[in-house]
Amino acid sequence: MFEQIKPEYYKLTNFKFESGERIASLQVEYSTLGVPFKDDQGYITNAIVYVHGWSGDFSSVERLKDLTGPGKPLDINKYFIISPTALGSPGSASPSTTNLGADFPQYNIRDMVNFLQTFIKEKFPIKHLKGIIGNSMGGFQALTWAVLYPDDMDFIIPLVSSYQSKGWNFALFYYMNSLIENDPEYLGGAYTKNPSRITAAASQFMYLFGFSRDHYQNSDNHEIADSMAIMGEEGSLRDANDIVWRNRAAMAYNIKNVVNKIQAKTLIIAIKEDLYFPPEYDALPLSEAIPGADLLIYSSKWGHVGSQEIIKIEQELAQFLNKI
Repeated sequence: MFEQIKPEYYKLTNFKFESGERIASLQVEYSTLGVPFKDDQGYITNAIVYVHGWSGDFSSVERLKDLTGPGKPLDINKYFIISPTALGSPGSASPSTTNLGADFPQYNIRDMVNFLQTFIKEKFPIKHLKGIIGNSMGGFQALTWAVLYPDDMDFIIPLVSSYQSKGWNFALFYYMNSLIENDPEYLGGAYTKNPSRITAAASQFMYLFGFSRDHYQNSDNHEIADSMAIMGEEGSLRDANDIVWRNRAAMAYNIKNVVNKIQAKTLIIAIKEDLYFPPEYDALPLSEAIPGADLLIYSSKWGHVGSQEIIKIEQELAQFLNKI
């Protein structure tokens, strides 16, 4: 089923950014899984939104594939899963896909949430979501959504995420942008040919922290070099302004002082070996800040990208959803 996921498209009209800027038409890319259940008034009652991480898109919902079969916690015979591509990511509206380039409004995490929330309300007959699952930067959006619109959902699950961009994470985004913005081919974002050499280098830098320390230590040096080469090839295809705008939104993210307003049932999932979001700096204080939040920490040699091994906590996830 996941191999057959195809994107669909919707247009938001006259979308207003927090800066006050407006764009007449913004594309939303998305996919859906499962069958919507409707109440007597025709409103969908079983919708879950999955929000991908920094480098993902609508197809990233595949990370949940081991949990969606019959009798599984996210059984698509029970839930209707909507997986959109975030604002700023190619597929949906971004500097590169709108052809606005450096004139695309600098958005923030709140804009990303409003983009998705508006899309859900306009496209589907949904008054209330069952829940929102957000992976990494998608967790930024899930948490912010629950702060801004506390009555929109029953639960949220921020996965390998945090309530702020700080320390190692901030430095990562800052350095990536510095590489790109200081490159002579970037031209302040006014380039006509994407500076692929430097976007490749920026992507290779991300590779250094994606896995656990054990993974790097136990990998052959040739394997590491090959993996970095692959990251570079992928990065060369990423638009420089798309990267810079997304990183700026991430760097400005901080809802530490307002997460206590979250009313939705919250399950925080972290990975012990995550170098981006070490549980002691992110998941643990986040769980203490949100009233009644549950916390699950599991181990994965894949580190941050170990969210693809979420099957390890299948039973605990099922228990959480059953309580909802």
